[in-house]
Amino acid sequence: MTNNDILRRLRFTFGFNDTKMMEIFALADFDVSRAQVCDWLKKEEDPTFRDINDKQLAIFLNGLIIEKRGKKEGEQPIPETHLTNNAVFRKLKISLNLKDEDILDILALVGMRISKHELSAFFRSPTQSQYRACNDQMLRNFLQGIQKKYSIE
Repeated sequence: MTNNDILRRLRFTFGFNDTKMMEIFALADFDVSRAQVCDWLKKEEDPTFRDINDKQLAIFLNGLIIEKRGKKEGEQPIPETHLTNNAVFRKLKISLNLKDEDILDILALVGMRISKHELSAFFRSPTQSQYRACNDQMLRNFLQGIQKKYSIE
């Protein structure tokens, strides 16, 4: 999945308009223009389409955590310059305050069943032997499940 796809899906799921998207970036101390947001949300075929890089998506996800859970005390997290599917999955889990059972229920909404053990492998450190990389299909299914559960239509 591309970063732009993830951003588009989250915008659609939660019904964020351009102003709200800009506010979420601002929560993580990053100012973006309406034009930047619009260019990131366009389809790849559009000549004004722009890629959103890993750091910018990490900033958005950090802002989403603050939007949904409030700003934590002390130093704010430094946005990653390299973002993996596992990191996106983790940030969404945190922002929506999801427990393992909640994630399994969300995945079940799209017909995907995995065990708690398989799920916990996505949130382990990459240096641990039980770590498992989250593939695009798993992240896509999770985002579809989030859309089914949280979508504002």
